[in-house]
Amino acid sequence: MVCAKEAQHDIAGVLAIKPAAVTKPTWTNQLYSCTYQYPTGSFTVSVKQLADRAATTQYFNALGTLLNRLPDDVPMGDGAYLTANGSMVVRKDNNVLDVDAGKLPAQFSKLHLSPADVASSVAMTILGCWKG
Repeated sequence: MVCAKEAQHDIAGVLAIKPAAVTKPTWTNQLYSCTYQYPTGSFTVSVKQLADRAATTQYFNALGTLLNRLPDDVPMGDGAYLTANGSMVVRKDNNVLDVDAGKLPAQFSKLHLSPADVASSVAMTILGCWKG
């Protein structure tokens, strides 16, 4: 899952920085979530599991409205978009992945990644591990 040691290792490799800590995952209302904490900021990764495609589409679209979805679609999963703060939201099957990078600085890690770059890289890394 998105908060497991394997995910932490893979994400650290992609971002070229290890987190100072990863919060204990929570599971509430079919939403699994944790926060990757760094000395200069943090990002939260969550996955919402939904009952069917219709519910997934409804949640995906509602989240886009809530988070100020940018107009361009991103070719990832079964649909994806960036938000105004640089976060990435991706649908895959009956799941919606949200990488909320809004608490990161404008340039993150020694790679000088933008929040959008971090969110996209983390989402791609997670999707690469998902089965189904």
